[in-house]
Amino acid sequence: MYFFLLNLSILDLGCISTTLPKAMANTLWDIRAISYAGCAAQLFFFLLFASAEYSLLSVMSYDRYVAICKPLHYGTLMDSRACSTMAAAAWGAGVLYSLLHTARTFSLPLCHGNVVNQFFCEVPQIRMLSCSASYLREVVFLIFSLSLAFGCFVFIVVFYVQIFLAVLRMPSEQGRHKVFSTCLPHLAVVFLFLSTASFAHLKPFSISSPLLDLTVALLYSVVPATLNPIIYSLRNREIKQALRKMLQYALFQLT
Repeated sequence: MYFFLLNLSILDLGCISTTLPKAMANTLWDIRAISYAGCAAQLFFFLLFASAEYSLLSVMSYDRYVAICKPLHYGTLMDSRACSTMAAAAWGAGVLYSLLHTARTFSLPLCHGNVVNQFFCEVPQIRMLSCSASYLREVVFLIFSLSLAFGCFVFIVVFYVQIFLAVLRMPSEQGRHKVFSTCLPHLAVVFLFLSTASFAHLKPFSISSPLLDLTVALLYSVVPATLNPIIYSLRNREIKQALRKMLQYALFQLT
């Protein structure tokens, strides 16, 4: 589990580091420009980290399923070689998908200027600049991508249903609470990422607005990567104590 959490932490850090530093620099220096190569690189790395993270969350759901539902077989099914292979497959899937999607997006001819109305180079905003015929081909590829994402979501839900059924049969109430306190927030973050990303990519142009686009982009590009470390770290007693002390200090300063 901790091996996968290490990879998840790296991917979360990568997701935020790809978009926020440039947006913060633009705000500090009051500029709104990014080069064509910089935009392509930003999109490539964001898609890489986001898709690899989603693949890794699918793998982690299987890891939790084996640990809870088949504990006697865990050492055999999830040895170091199997874990390394699964993590490498998640990273490899992210690289492959990012290459295909970035190449497909930047092969579109841009007919409507070069202004991206977002704090990072987002695929829907780039599509809005493309020609209509090319846009239709991009939508087909996007529907295929969302189908893969939905397939991963179903994969995660199926394993968590098995976990919940096993947990409900546990005699210990404390054990049930411990599993539910981690699994339910994890599923909520996954659902938040999938729903907001799907809405951002499939919503019609007629309901698009700067505030709505910014809110949705923050919800799927920043919030999940921020919440994941909190969800998993709160299982650590030292982290809980440090967070409690920090909140008490903050309340003391306010009073």
